[in-house]
Amino acid sequence: MGISFQKALGVNPEAVKLRLARTELLTANLANVDTPNFKAKDIDFAREMQRAKSSNGLPTTQVMYRLPMQPTQDGNTVELNSEQARFSENSLDYQSSLTFLNMAISGLKTAIEGK
Repeated sequence: MGISFQKALGVNPEAVKLRLARTELLTANLANVDTPNFKAKDIDFAREMQRAKSSNGLPTTQVMYRLPMQPTQDGNTVELNSEQARFSENSLDYQSSLTFLNMAISGLKTAIEGK
């Protein structure tokens, strides 16, 4: 009987990919906090995970622009404190996703070794 890696790993690889994509967007937002007319971008993680599960793989993520709570005169929509909080939360979630993926891989290793 063969091992289905996709079933064994579950949604963990998709979660790690989405968290990484979100990290890149949030990093770009933070790097451009002082750039005039820069529009903050993000993804809806829960919706993208649902799309990934229903499409049997990770489709192209849908990037959205964020509406600012306090508009600025230079047109930049990045709010530093909010972006830092989102980045920190996403970093913790990314680490959690990696931990779950590592546990699934360890379980596979144990099964393959027959222990």
